[in-house]
Amino acid sequence: MSPDGELGVSDFGISVGGPPVPPAAPAGPDPRFELAAAVRRVTSAMVGLPVADADIEAATEAVRAVAEALEAAATPGRRPRAQPDPVGHPQDFFPTSPVIGFANPVAPPVVVEAVEGALAGEAWFDWQYEGPPTCVHGGVIAMVFDEMLGAANIMAGRPAMTGTLTIRYRKPTPLRTPLRLEARFVERDGRKVRTVGAIYHDDTLLAEAEGLFIELPPERFLSIVTGNADDPEALEQVRADARRLGFADGGPGDGRADPA
Repeated sequence: MSPDGELGVSDFGISVGGPPVPPAAPAGPDPRFELAAAVRRVTSAMVGLPVADADIEAATEAVRAVAEALEAAATPGRRPRAQPDPVGHPQDFFPTSPVIGFANPVAPPVVVEAVEGALAGEAWFDWQYEGPPTCVHGGVIAMVFDEMLGAANIMAGRPAMTGTLTIRYRKPTPLRTPLRLEARFVERDGRKVRTVGAIYHDDTLLAEAEGLFIELPPERFLSIVTGNADDPEALEQVRADARRLGFADGGPGDGRADPA
């Protein structure tokens, strides 16, 4: 981090000069981080590198064996999913997120940090996120904005669900290039929460977004989430997390406006 408190690409192991280097998985207690990073390398090589069919077929057998071993070693049910703690580090809000989750091989991932009340991030999109040649797919950019703005709302103590997301694509967003992202809660009007965000390459604005999010009454939130729960243990976890985060009666959010 720079002396003025702003994030820099050096904070995440991203190289500005020379060959592009994606951010490495952070050292930590979760072994899924490194596994997800290895799967990202496989995906990138498969999509973007000129690999011979015979080598692809050999890799298929190896990856299939790994998948079968993991499935065989798993215990019944679903692994408990961590829920965001508004007072925690924003990178830890969603460890398995397809955007910021280091434990999810689908995620680039975007590396985020709280800076002066806003959410700042760094991203590096590899071949698997390509839309137009050499450019990040517009749908991927939309997904990233949805996550960034939602996380900014959590930081502001106003978690909510996306109502509308308006994106202005100013310039093509390049692949395999360090990018800077920002998201900031703007205001709350009743149950409506407005949040904005932007993506930059150096000082060039590439895309910007404005989101209108809707805070849900606790009973509505629980009816949506518990309706999707597929087993009693998952249902109880959802309820416990909702109480802990103030999304249900008896939680720490009691006494203020209903969050979502």
